[in-house]
Amino acid sequence: MACIGILISGRGSNMVALVDAVASGEIPASEVTVVISDKADAAGLAKARTRGVETLVIEKNGRKREEHDAEIVAALKERGVELVCLAGYMRLLSPEFVRAFPNRIVNIHPSLLPSFPGLNVQQQAIDAGVKVSGCTVHFVNEHLDAGPIILQRVVEVKDDDTAETLAERILEQEHAAYVDAVRRIVSGRLTIEGRRTTYSGISDKA
Repeated sequence: MACIGILISGRGSNMVALVDAVASGEIPASEVTVVISDKADAAGLAKARTRGVETLVIEKNGRKREEHDAEIVAALKERGVELVCLAGYMRLLSPEFVRAFPNRIVNIHPSLLPSFPGLNVQQQAIDAGVKVSGCTVHFVNEHLDAGPIILQRVVEVKDDDTAETLAERILEQEHAAYVDAVRRIVSGRLTIEGRRTTYSGISDKA
C-alpha cells in the first residue's frame, strides 16, 4: 500500500483527481493519508475533508523556508507518507525537503517542459507563438521545474487563445495526466536513469 501525501495552496482540482482515482482503484494499492496546505483559506481543504482525507494547515508565519518545510516533512513522515504530490502548491521546496523524499516528490506543470518553467506559463506560450503547449508531470529536484519528466500531454494553442482559455484546456488534460503518472509510480514499473524515466507497463492503464 503506497501512502500518498498531497500539498496544495488553492482550489485543489488536481488533488481531487488524485484522491478520487485512489478511492476508485484507478490508482491501485494506494491511500491518500493527508492533504496539507500552506494557506488556511485554500478551497481544496474542504474538498479533501468531504472525501474523508485528513487535512492540515501549516502556514509559514514569517519563518524561513527551511523551518516551514521541516514542519511539513515531519508531518508527512509521521503519517508514513512515501510519495508526495504537489497539486497547485505555490511554494518552492527547500533542498532539505527534496532530500527527505529523494525521487518521491512529483509535480504537475502547465507547459511542455523544459519550455516555459515558472509562472504565467500560458501567456509565455502565447507570446512565444508556439502551436502546441500542454502539461508535464515530473519528479521534483532542487531546481525549478527541472526534474526528470514522467509524462506529458499536448494541447493545441489556438489563434484566438488567451492565457485563460489555454489554461482551461490544459487543466482538462492535467487531471488525467497526473493520475496516469502516479499510477505508473506506484506500479513499481517506472525507473529513473539520469534525467530520463522509463516505464515497463504495457499501456497507461496497465
